[in-house]
Formats: sequence, C-alpha cells, structure tokens
Amino acid sequence: MPLTTSRISTDWPCQVKTPGTYDWERSAAKWLRELVPARYASYPALIRHPVLLARHAQLQVQQEIRVARTALQTARADLPRLGMPESVIEHTIKLYAAEVMQLQHIARSVRAVTEALVERGTTR
Repeated sequence: MPLTTSRISTDWPCQVKTPGTYDWERSAAKWLRELVPARYASYPALIRHPVLLARHAQLQVQQEIRVARTALQTARADLPRLGMPESVIEHTIKLYAAEVMQLQHIARSVRAVTEALVERGTTR
C-alpha cells in the first residue's frame, strides 16, 4: 500500500506505525489513548472507533493549549500574589511557553493521525 501524506509529515508521531503497515491503526489508537484522560480508555465507542478517539484527543489537546496559554498569560500577575519569588516566576513562564509549543506539536500530530485514519476508512 502507498504511504499517505500524513507519514511524510514531520508531525507524524514516532509512536505510531506507518499508515498501511500491519497493525498501524492499533498503534495509533494506543497513542491517542495516552492523550485523553484514562477513564475514556474504557468507553466502548472510543475503543471501537479510532476516529472518534482521535476527535476526542484533538479536543483534549486544544483545551490543554488554552489552559497553558492562560497560565502563561496570567503568571506574571498571579504568581507574585501567591508569594512566588521572581526566579520561580521566570522559570514558570519558560515552562508554560515550552508546554504551549509542545502541545501545538502534539495537536499537529493528532491531526495527521486523524487524517490517516479517515483515509483508511476506520470509522466503522
């Protein structure tokens, strides 16, 4: 089977096998389950339909991006009131900025996996 454009992307997660190879959908579902709260792993609809799981992972990651951005934007105002020293505040701001970047990369990876799942028709 030919590779999808998703595999060529630098955003393709290394934990997921190449689309079209043996058991790649299972590796995709396993990786996606790691991105959502653990309680979702037992929901039958998400187990049977990897595209639904991918959709939920997209929503989850987008929400995490919003939270990290809010934390970043409010850190300088909120953390001094909590008694945090300037060095901790600066470190925390760098941490949140790095987290936003990482989450944006994960969001691109989830989109790539979702597109590949949809291409392969795993919506059964």
